[in-house]
Amino acid sequence: MDFLTALLGLGSEPKDLKLLQVCVRGVVVFFAALVMVRVAHKRFLARMTAFDTVLGFMLGSSLARAINGSAPFFPTLVVGFVLVFLHRLLSAAAFHSERFGSLIKGHADILVRGGKADEKKMRTHKISTHDLLEEARLHAQIAELKEIQTATLERNGNISVIPVDDK
Repeated sequence: MDFLTALLGLGSEPKDLKLLQVCVRGVVVFFAALVMVRVAHKRFLARMTAFDTVLGFMLGSSLARAINGSAPFFPTLVVGFVLVFLHRLLSAAAFHSERFGSLIKGHADILVRGGKADEKKMRTHKISTHDLLEEARLHAQIAELKEIQTATLERNGNISVIPVDDK
């Protein structure tokens, strides 16, 4: 145990950590973070919603503290796992309850229906017609509003576009 304490610089002030200790901490945190990401599932990495992004920020912030020694090493790793399990628990609850899912993940808003823009929703989300048409050109090869059947601002912040069916 004394070897591990010395190797990781446990109990040392951040300013007293040696380069080797910070490097070893970084390697340990790297592998712990890999396990955390695997436990959190692939959705978390995709940053699908603000709910997922918050976990990423919090993990990054807390795990950095374990590396630089500004927080106790092992308790900080445990906090990372607690955050991941909390994320999984809330994700499961959101899966089973649409209302709860909408509360923590947000909801989609339809910006265009039948070629007509909903100016109020676009204004609410600060999306101009130019922004909307840029997304339509990039993702659906559509140049004009009248060619859009539906455009939706998704929960993850992306705009999905369904073209008018010309059949």
